Amino acid sequence: MKTGFDNDKYIKTQSEHIRERISKFGDKLYLEFGGKLFDDYHASRVLPGFEPDSKLRMLMELSDRAEIIIVINAMDIEKNKVRDDLGITYDEDVLRLKRVFEERGLFVGSVVLTHCRGQEVASAFKSRLEKHGIKVYQHYIIEGYPSNVSHIISEEGFGKNDYIETSRPLVVVTAPGPGSGKMATCLSQLYHENKRGIKAGYAKFETFPIWNIPLKHPINLAYEAATADLDDVNMIDPFHLEAYGETTVNYNRDIEIFPVLNAMFEAIYGQSPYKSPTDMGVNMAGNCITDDEICVNASNMEIIRRYYNTLVRIKEDKASENEAYKIELLMKQAKITTADRKVTTAANERAEKLGCPAAAIELEDGTIITSKTTDLLGASAALLLKALKHLAGIDHDTHVISPEAIEPIQRLKTEYLGGKNPRLHTDEVLIALSTSASTDRNAMKALEQIPRLKGCQVHTSVMLSNVDIKTFKRLGVDLTSEPKTK
Repeated sequence: MKTGFDNDKYIKTQSEHIRERISKFGDKLYLEFGGKLFDDYHASRVLPGFEPDSKLRMLMELSDRAEIIIVINAMDIEKNKVRDDLGITYDEDVLRLKRVFEERGLFVGSVVLTHCRGQEVASAFKSRLEKHGIKVYQHYIIEGYPSNVSHIISEEGFGKNDYIETSRPLVVVTAPGPGSGKMATCLSQLYHENKRGIKAGYAKFETFPIWNIPLKHPINLAYEAATADLDDVNMIDPFHLEAYGETTVNYNRDIEIFPVLNAMFEAIYGQSPYKSPTDMGVNMAGNCITDDEICVNASNMEIIRRYYNTLVRIKEDKASENEAYKIELLMKQAKITTADRKVTTAANERAEKLGCPAAAIELEDGTIITSKTTDLLGASAALLLKALKHLAGIDHDTHVISPEAIEPIQRLKTEYLGGKNPRLHTDEVLIALSTSASTDRNAMKALEQIPRLKGCQVHTSVMLSNVDIKTFKRLGVDLTSEPKTK
């Protein structure tokens, strides 16, 4: 796929910029890390060329100076909150994050439980972590947070929180998801460090919105689409405009909280080191865009994908219609419609013409391939097979899996496993293809094309099973579906 983002430049310039920010504060910098640290697939879709683990690789450039604090909200543990993209609870994700960071050579210093009020499940999780030799600290709900600054910056406010012992100049504060209390953890540490005579600073690393591109640039609109459920809105930073006469972009929550943060900084330091929310940020992604047109197109496609995903979630009672209305408005601002995504039109037209479920894929060279449901294969499974054959240069009428090989699998599914749908799913057709590859050269050639599916666009005229969705995700395919069951 064409790239519009220089990933190597990003890793180099971003790590250098963070080093500069550390030096401005002297002893220590607490860096609030927003978004996903090592699996940022949204960024890789809207900034083609950005690798999902780019931020983690950037931190590895600073590994000798950095330590990581993982923050989790005790109320999220109590609610058994789940990461939708991974299907695991936040407390399990804390352990996953720690393991991944340490496998990459990064030092995880501790875990902080925020919003503590004696929850039994949080206490049990604390004991579990400590049995693994992990340092655990507790931070508490502070009455009047964040508005009552005089109370917050006192022994009855941040003073009640545990002081987190750290040993390195860069302390990265991250979390499994939003609302974990990362910012409050950083501010609490500034209070405690100041009491101990340690000059510590705070900065924020949030990839989106990108501050130095236009407010209504599709990259920034795609961020709003991604956070439609959180009511995040991109805004011109009025504090930066007033201080410097320069137009920059931030988002509503940071702009709304900045006067309070400023007052906190003044209470802790005597004066604030920042004049605007933009000043607090260290994101250099906007300086590494190499082809704006490619990123604009990729971001427009992401907005459409977010729209379809929201429609499906509404159908499943997992989202509100307001989320769809918000994304529809973003599409109007970007001057795009669902018809701009070619596979959407291709799949729906095929389904309407044939009167059965259909699917379409756009390959890396722009070729559109469509498929339909058959007696042997579901539309998605048929689509994968057709795409792999096309990429391998195999004639459409050539079988790479014989019907005789598919029939026993169907019989297994219905007669022995009690299934109602005899058609093969995407994972089953790939297993059947790999079995054929041991004796059939064409099947082997088709199987070898699987890596070329990464980044391709797919649309289906009906909602898919979890099995098919997971298979497409593993293949790196960008999938959307109509919010219909048949």
